[in-house]
Amino acid sequence: MDITSAVVTGAASGIGRALAARLAAGGTRLVLADVHAAALVQVAAGLHATAIPTDVADPMAVQQLAAAAPDADLVCLNAGIVGTALGAPWEADPREWDTLLAVNLGGVVNGLRAFVPRLLASGRPGHILITASLAGLATFPGGGAYAATKHAVVAVAEQTSLALADTPVGVTMLCPALVRSAMSPIGVDPADVADEALHAVQERRFAVVPTAWRAAVLQRAENLVRGQPPTPPTPA
Repeated sequence: MDITSAVVTGAASGIGRALAARLAAGGTRLVLADVHAAALVQVAAGLHATAIPTDVADPMAVQQLAAAAPDADLVCLNAGIVGTALGAPWEADPREWDTLLAVNLGGVVNGLRAFVPRLLASGRPGHILITASLAGLATFPGGGAYAATKHAVVAVAEQTSLALADTPVGVTMLCPALVRSAMSPIGVDPADVADEALHAVQERRFAVVPTAWRAAVLQRAENLVRGQPPTPPTPA
């Protein structure tokens, strides 16, 4: 796939910034979005990209973002937050549930609403990269509201892939484990995650799942179909 123009949300840090850097290195014209305006402008200036401060939880703001990138070939719906309560579901404040649902899930849905009709109307090959999480495929004891939103993002990504199956628009779902970013001081290099994600886009591969965690994802599915209670996942 020839990516001449792309949009990346959550581009001011972490995976989003790494995606933007990799795409810029390949000559892709970029429109970058993030709610953190100052950091976004700095990243965009370094990559000769267009910066559009955007709250992905705001449907109208995302529509304006899409209008600013009418020729996008690749749309990276990457913005997300982790929250502060990572314990049992009832331990997270109701406002945190609302915020994480609005950003992590609502941000993806708002992005699909804004960009999919435009991608289809163009008639050109296009692609949507949705950043979910390993936490959306394997259930950890302390996932809090974050994990629930990422399970929902996985479902939305699957639904989107099914709905676009007979169109020129492909879908890739990125499910990284811990990544060094604003969300986590430890984890893999976001540049490596970006490389794997963009490689999957070129292959039009649907899911990117860390190799070390694939057995845990399969074990979760096996527990479910056998009616067994969940077990804490561990890497191979």
